[in-house]
Amino acid sequence: MYNDFKIKSSPIFPELKIIKPDVFKDNRGFLFTDYLDSFFKDKFTPSLNFVHSKNAHNNAKVLRGIHGDFDSYKLVQCIYGEIYQVVVDCRKDSPTFLQHDSFTLNHLKPEMILMPPGFGNAFLVTSDYAVYNYKLAYDGTYNDHDKQFTYKWNDKKISINWPINDPILSNRDK
Repeated sequence: MYNDFKIKSSPIFPELKIIKPDVFKDNRGFLFTDYLDSFFKDKFTPSLNFVHSKNAHNNAKVLRGIHGDFDSYKLVQCIYGEIYQVVVDCRKDSPTFLQHDSFTLNHLKPEMILMPPGFGNAFLVTSDYAVYNYKLAYDGTYNDHDKQFTYKWNDKKISINWPINDPILSNRDK
């Protein structure tokens, strides 16, 4: 019960998956499974083994990204608040290099985005506060910020139409 997921592909990137969990709602609120080992190991090739999970707590107008690496799968979701999620193809040999797709994610309509290696991850907080969860699948050790690629949030070659022009940025993202 509540352990089922619907999967669809991004219209821009077939390898990018939008995963919607089965949600149970009643007068108390709602309940859903955001990760089930057997589902993620059986439905995807290669079989995904998530070994790392982290949360980012964010204030309004915070923009994080565009970051990524060529080794990790990322399963991301907004577990509280609302974000404008952007995914950028950063694989130089790809026919969709530097193209992007965007999504609105919020905790009231649970969805997760599964990004394969080589895709850049970025998001902007569009609510007063948001909590964002990353689950990472990789072999070996984690590729921390010093081993990741970064693109400027407003890179003209990518041309993302962000909902605001004056986000709060880290030094890395400036």
